[in-house]
Amino acid sequence: MLEMRPDCERCGTDLPADEAGAFICSFECTYCAPCAEALDDRCPNCGGELMDRPARVDEALARHPAGTVRYHRPAAARGQG
Repeated sequence: MLEMRPDCERCGTDLPADEAGAFICSFECTYCAPCAEALDDRCPNCGGELMDRPARVDEALARHPAGTVRYHRPAAARGQG
């Protein structure tokens, strides 16, 4: 089952589990649509392809809530700023 991470790792934008617009690689690194496009749909962590993350809605979301751990790391913390 997907973790459904709550934010973009690159910019910190909220990515609700029940909405479209999130992109993930096979390791579930998660990015918003603008960041995925800026990354040319390639995960900067593993080099894998970023794909549309499916939404989790209604009963499925109620039974299996989205993750709450935020993964956004400012550029300075990644040694890029």
